[in-house]
Amino acid sequence: MSVSETQAAPAVALLARPGAARERLREALSHADVQLVLEDDPNTLEARVLQEARPQFVVIALEAAIEDALERLEAVLSAPGLTLVFDEAELAARRDGWEAQRWGRHLSAKLHGHQQVLPPGAEEEPSLQLEPGHPAPAPAPQEEALQPHLEQALSWADEVPADTLYSPPVQLHEPIALEQALAALQPVVPEPLQAPALPSLAETASAVPPLPPVSFDHTAWSLVEDEADADASATAPHHAAVEAPLPSFDTGHLSLVDLDAAAPVGARAGSLLVLAGIGGPDALRRLLGALPPSLSVPVLVHMRLDGGRYGNLVKQMARVSPLPVQLAEAGQRATPGEVHVLADDIGVQAASDGLHFVSDAQGIAIAALPGDHTALVLLSGADLAHVGPALDLAAAGAWVAGQVGEGCYDPAAATAVVAAGMVAGEPQELAQAIAARWGEQDDNGEAP
Repeated sequence: MSVSETQAAPAVALLARPGAARERLREALSHADVQLVLEDDPNTLEARVLQEARPQFVVIALEAAIEDALERLEAVLSAPGLTLVFDEAELAARRDGWEAQRWGRHLSAKLHGHQQVLPPGAEEEPSLQLEPGHPAPAPAPQEEALQPHLEQALSWADEVPADTLYSPPVQLHEPIALEQALAALQPVVPEPLQAPALPSLAETASAVPPLPPVSFDHTAWSLVEDEADADASATAPHHAAVEAPLPSFDTGHLSLVDLDAAAPVGARAGSLLVLAGIGGPDALRRLLGALPPSLSVPVLVHMRLDGGRYGNLVKQMARVSPLPVQLAEAGQRATPGEVHVLADDIGVQAASDGLHFVSDAQGIAIAALPGDHTALVLLSGADLAHVGPALDLAAAGAWVAGQVGEGCYDPAAATAVVAAGMVAGEPQELAQAIAARWGEQDDNGEAP
């Protein structure tokens, strides 16, 4: 039974400018078994029209040309019970073939609230969940069914030819017991020879002449021998060691060690790194929106975007994040309690006073982050190449987590770290765990 047969089709509004992206999204929604209540250009759409359509989901094709329109419609888009699904307009326009079908199945699963993302006809793995109760007993053998075969084998037993390659020995006329056969194989042990009688201990003692008594003059004993009577060659090193003066320890120049100065470079460079990709804007919105405004570490966000329009991503996340959001620049220091969006050519360098952004053609390097003071979250669409460095950082003491749930459109990297034993959860759940671990606390020890 399909999802459409068990529940009403969800009402969906499509906001996109006319073009290839809008056509691709409309085609995906037509195969998703939903009710398209509104399709319009957000630049000309009135807030009242969108509100009267009463959609449950709003699918938005993001591009720079509709930024002002989204700000104008923000009051309606922020209504409770309304779910927003973002997609890059440029990616949607180029999506075709197998990739378009795969994205459409994930979109349908999100709109209907299930996890059926396999293509039609694909077999699902059987459930491995244990069930209570004893296992069913094995069926008892049916003797009636075996009896005819036993009788037939008995009737044919005399006709079976014997094996002529082996002839038993002549002396073995009838079988013997196993114990008798083993006893016959044991070698015969000869009886021990009679040893001559030895004299007793008393006789031996009486044959030995007694020793003369030894007298000791205890009046000549002393605890330490005089140096004149002792052998100089044997006792000279000993006396030299005893008579050597003890080293003196000057306590006047002692000082306490500065623990902060002795700390390794980057020991206090704590940070939260968030990696995302396809489907990442929605997951990133949910994660940043649930973070506390009193977070004690800087948040670094890297989500690869075609065209490098990271300025637009900063504007989008600034609407939902309680923390300030800005674009990271080379030479700038990562500020605790702020969100820094990293472009493809921005890396980080650990120092004693925190993290600093540097120009790096390779982008962010996970290995450059200090393990003991780093949190790493892999959201939907994170690059698989980041899985290995993330697990290495976890082995060094970092807190690593991966997104799970129906909103994870590309779960390959996130699922890999979760399968390795890392923390798993929805973006809001991961934000709560981060707040409990790195949120600033008041005097009572409770997070604000």
